Amino acid sequence: MRFFSPDVELSRRADGSLLMRSVEPLGDYDSRVGDWLDRWAREAPDRTFIVEQTQTGERCISYREAREAVLLLAEGLLGYGLGPERPLAILAANGIDHALIMLAALYIGIPIAPVAPAYALQSSDYTKLSYAFELLTPGMVVVDDGVLYRTPMEHALKSNVPVIALRNASASSNMRDLASLKGHGSHRHEVREAAARVGRETIAKFLFTSGSTGMPKAVINTHGMICCNSQMKRQVAPCLEEEPPVMVDWAPWNHTAGSNSNFSIILHNGGTLYIDPGKPTPALFGASLELLRRVSPTIYFNVPRGYELLIPHLEADRAFRKHFFQRLKFLWYAAASMQPATWFDLERLAVETVGHRILTVSGLGMTETAPIALFGNAKANGPGVVGIPVAGVELKLIPDDSSFEVRYRGPNVTPGYWRDPAATAAAFDEEGFLRSGDLLSFIDPQRPQAGLRFDGRINEVFKLDSGTKVSASKLRLDALDALRPLAIEVVVAGADRKDVRILIFPDWEVCAAAAGLDRAADPAHIASNPMVRAMFHKRVAKLYAAGTGSSNRIVAALLVEAPPSSAAGELTEKGTVNSRALQRNRPELLDALFGDRDERVLRVERG
Repeated sequence: MRFFSPDVELSRRADGSLLMRSVEPLGDYDSRVGDWLDRWAREAPDRTFIVEQTQTGERCISYREAREAVLLLAEGLLGYGLGPERPLAILAANGIDHALIMLAALYIGIPIAPVAPAYALQSSDYTKLSYAFELLTPGMVVVDDGVLYRTPMEHALKSNVPVIALRNASASSNMRDLASLKGHGSHRHEVREAAARVGRETIAKFLFTSGSTGMPKAVINTHGMICCNSQMKRQVAPCLEEEPPVMVDWAPWNHTAGSNSNFSIILHNGGTLYIDPGKPTPALFGASLELLRRVSPTIYFNVPRGYELLIPHLEADRAFRKHFFQRLKFLWYAAASMQPATWFDLERLAVETVGHRILTVSGLGMTETAPIALFGNAKANGPGVVGIPVAGVELKLIPDDSSFEVRYRGPNVTPGYWRDPAATAAAFDEEGFLRSGDLLSFIDPQRPQAGLRFDGRINEVFKLDSGTKVSASKLRLDALDALRPLAIEVVVAGADRKDVRILIFPDWEVCAAAAGLDRAADPAHIASNPMVRAMFHKRVAKLYAAGTGSSNRIVAALLVEAPPSSAAGELTEKGTVNSRALQRNRPELLDALFGDRDERVLRVERG
């Protein structure tokens, strides 16, 4: 399968920084997202656009049906005076109605602000939700369930702001259903006029950052950013244009990966999206499996944890394995680094099933880059490789010890943060490059086309009390690789301490099975089992032995019984742990880990 050119231009400057870009120029791209819906409603009107799983089966919508519904909703939205100062906020799970109201707003130039449902549903004080509404001043809010969101709306939203509930609109007096928004088609000329005013500089979305180091920022995403990023993905993988893509995807649309990347891949290329009702967690992955057993995707996207959950089922069921791999063009992972064992398992299973490798690739970007900025290819792939810059993106690489801080410049880069000039000014350097905070290194310094490796984030580097720097991201990956499948997550700790230690979040079912215990046993019982402790101690000892100094030598570990909490901000929607939040929320774990008396701590004898 063809992927974009692996050739890059690399130049070194007098200050030691490097400039890197792809030799392939960026092709022409559209000016508005609505053009895509118009095109496919005209060229493939009966092709299925979105398939949603319901309690009674499946709900499908074609491109023609979607466009007609979007035009009617857009006509209704025009009467509410919505715009950048009064955007449309959305708190909803992925679904057809969510897609229609989102596309209706985008079609006529109304910015949307997809807000994480967790702000409302996993909080008791609604601090982040209130902050988001104060920052945005929305002119309308859409929620997927009036009953679920009634209390959060009463606490965080001004009473004069209309609320559209996709279900249970009768839950509150100020809620209305989606049908009430639809126009009658008599003002379609006004819709066309509004659509004609939409251009590359028009704000399409406000997407919130994770807020891991404070309150989330609203990243401005323009139509031009989204459209050029979709063209960049086409040039990365020409197969997107050669055959309408089919995806089974769970990634939420309030996140750049789900909306700007995956949803846009489908809409830009006239594909079909099956909305996955599952999630990459042991408790929810069953729903994903059920859908994957019925639908063969041409592209499959997931976080590494999702692949880890998928592999045992591929191993055990040859028919499912053949069904899964038979149409796949490439496998794509993001949000975290994939462990080598997972990567090689996927490659082996593909060869055993269809007789050849299926490219397993990743990339790197951020909400501020819409999101793709780097991507892998046949010559820049492998576990941990994030690839090379895509067409149109220029990298500035600033030396940082053995790594490089990466900065971005290109048409996919945000103009800034909404109503936050200080944060916007701080985000860009004197040459207009966006500071990402990510650290990269070359796979092979003599062959830059071999790609770059993700080394972590600058804010995840801490110092021991000796002043020695510790790269927590790299140590975390090494520890996860050594501890799998016994552990699902690791947090590296040691800031201002004398040495490095880790908090381990075990997969209790795997640990129980390995020790011959009841899989449903209490975590405390499993954690105290001598065989389980011995298994973990042996692996931690190997990590200790692999260390070459205080910066990368793990000397102790603690098995944590309670999993990271999404409500407390310890777990992101991507399934990764917010290390800072977890350590801030649970000081008792650090006290135990770095104390000398807690018998639960696995200590490695120093030779």
